[in-house]
Amino acid sequence: MAVPQRKTSRSRTRSRRAQWKAVEPALVPVVVGGERVQVPPRLARAVREGRIDPR
Repeated sequence: MAVPQRKTSRSRTRSRRAQWKAVEPALVPVVVGGERVQVPPRLARAVREGRIDPR
């Protein structure tokens, strides 16, 4: 297992963590029972087939 040779400073750690940004998921429209619903692309097929309730 890798072991750091020296301690990382607070400012270095916090500035690295500050670069991380959450991105909103891409949503695709799916029509279920005459109603248009926005779902992530990986769930679109399951919602269309009725395996997942989109609400």
